[in-house]
Amino acid sequence: MLTTILYAEDEEDIREIAILAIEAIGGFEVITCHSGVDVIELALKFKPQLILLDVMMPIMDGPTTLLALKQHPDLQSIPVVFLTAKIMNDEVTHFTKLGAIGVIGKPFDPLTLAAQIQTLWDAHYA
Repeated sequence: MLTTILYAEDEEDIREIAILAIEAIGGFEVITCHSGVDVIELALKFKPQLILLDVMMPIMDGPTTLLALKQHPDLQSIPVVFLTAKIMNDEVTHFTKLGAIGVIGKPFDPLTLAAQIQTLWDAHYA
């Protein structure tokens, strides 16, 4: 059962809306950060069940963060979902080839975001 999500998003407004949607509607616990650099440290500390990554972040973008997670023995099995405005078919294919279990487009619907995350989680573990 999915309960804990680590979410990396550099845009504060988007992060706040997503947190409300994921926690209030989905009932998940959300740990947040604003960069891919923080994801590794927080993932090691909190052991999230799923990581939600923005694709475009300063310093360390989402794909680079995913590759870093895949290189870490304690983190490589945590499923990753991208949340991005870059949702063209070739980009989605690229993200899934990198190891993401799914991609959710921005702008997202706050009322269905938690359900979309749960659906990707369920499909990954089916």
